[in-house]
Amino acid sequence: MKRRFVTSRRLAAAGAMCAIVATSYAATRPAPPITLRFDDGSTTTLASYKGQVVLVDFWASWCVPCKTSFPVLDALYKQHRDRGLVVIAVNVDERPSDAQAFLAGRPHTMPIALDHKGDAAKAFAVQGMPTSFLIDRSGHIRFVHSGYSAKTLERYRDEVSRLLAEHQP
Repeated sequence: MKRRFVTSRRLAAAGAMCAIVATSYAATRPAPPITLRFDDGSTTTLASYKGQVVLVDFWASWCVPCKTSFPVLDALYKQHRDRGLVVIAVNVDERPSDAQAFLAGRPHTMPIALDHKGDAAKAFAVQGMPTSFLIDRSGHIRFVHSGYSAKTLERYRDEVSRLLAEHQP
């Protein structure tokens, strides 16, 4: 069976490189029209979050920098959710048991979406782990982060504050 998404090995290699060099850039394009399936079995579309600031973070259990960024993103979510921030952690592990094992040791509040077939990651053109997309209230991707470093948290805080301060469309 041919995979519609890059293999875990290729993402693992990309994730290892991201641990060394984290990059971010500004982007303005509509977020892809994806449907998210959460770990509780419910589904929703990304478009249903229009009017809120959304941080979509793609991660995997084997990703070393994801182990550091996961609790940081959860704390960011807890700090700003009352102001309109939604953080969705999208797991791309091919085996659900790998995601479950990762989550079992990491208490969290942010919602967890499962993308075991890689459809959402493909729609976002994710190339490595972790990769996150900050989406404004009108549904446009405004910032993209590949990898994670100590400076990434500062950028998240600044960008989230800027997007939350913008008026709704």
